[in-house]
Amino acid sequence: MSGAIVVGAGPGLGEAIAHRFAREGLPVTVIARSRHSMADVAERIRERNGTAMPLHADVTDEDALRSAIDRSVKEFGVPDAVVYNAALVRRDAPGELTAQQYADSYAVNVIGALTTSARVIPEMAALGRGTFIMTSGLPEPAARSTSLTLGKAAVRALADVLNQQYSPAGVHVATVTVYGDIAPGTNFDPQDIAEQYWLLHTQPRDEWELDHPYTGT
Repeated sequence: MSGAIVVGAGPGLGEAIAHRFAREGLPVTVIARSRHSMADVAERIRERNGTAMPLHADVTDEDALRSAIDRSVKEFGVPDAVVYNAALVRRDAPGELTAQQYADSYAVNVIGALTTSARVIPEMAALGRGTFIMTSGLPEPAARSTSLTLGKAAVRALADVLNQQYSPAGVHVATVTVYGDIAPGTNFDPQDIAEQYWLLHTQPRDEWELDHPYTGT
């Protein structure tokens, strides 16, 4: 097993996903914009006898993101699984943000995922295996979260085109669509949601899902 990469591995769901893969004995690379967050997540994985490498990168910086992934591949090899969990979550009504603010949201929610996929999926396909999962949400358009609604719709479209391109080569591309607000101790506890990512990673090929809904039940 070459390991897993979690992009957007801060406290909450990203950390829970990293822990879930580490529990299976996979070395996990945690990539985050916050140096403090990534270091803390990696340290907590190590405290549970897991292997973790923290790397700093802003997903809107293509060179930094690719460089971080390069370091992970050099250390652990082409990953078995990559999870893109970065998102810019904000409340905004239609037209409330400037054009630049919408572009900034799109850069985090979508372009970072595209950059990540372009770096790792071709190498996965060359090996005939791998899982690439993106965190989705807002399955129905929400006017109160316009930029995020647009971003998550694009993430699901990205998953579709990546699936068309790479599933014949053995790469499972999928999204986990979360139907509620993520919070510990609720029906949308990060630990429970993280289990869905492992489920997708271990699905038999004839059962592959493109989108896995998590409704909290």
